[in-house]
Amino acid sequence: MFDDEDFDFDDEELEKEMKEERKRVKNLPIVKKAKDLFETIQSLVETIDEEKDQLNYRGLLFEDIAIINAKIRGAEGGDLYTLRMENAVLIKIHARSIITCMSGLEMMDLGHKDYLNLMRSEMEEFRELFVAWVGTFDKSNDIPDDWGLFY
Repeated sequence: MFDDEDFDFDDEELEKEMKEERKRVKNLPIVKKAKDLFETIQSLVETIDEEKDQLNYRGLLFEDIAIINAKIRGAEGGDLYTLRMENAVLIKIHARSIITCMSGLEMMDLGHKDYLNLMRSEMEEFRELFVAWVGTFDKSNDIPDDWGLFY
């Protein structure tokens, strides 16, 4: 059915392309900002008294930022418009969850106020980068998914 000649892969060239792609993704502004958000969340969580965190904000924040980071890479890994948009929707949902957590933490008087304010500022920066990033998605590079979204 297939001949070895049909698949003439150059392992070195493939490895080089994969390395360049990882570097490209790593250097995207939205990827850098998501990494910064993770670090800021890590610092914020350290200021939350675990005993008083009855709603598990600590866990929610880590879950949200982990999903955001994974979905950005997922969107970059698949070039189809619909798949990228599906990841973008999930990123938005989890980013909004982080913003909601900031209000909850403030209401419950949990977490250092400077970190809460910093997170709000960083989330606004992330939102702006997100809008620009989604604007780069190529609508013409897609296949019908029969779900009727993103057309």
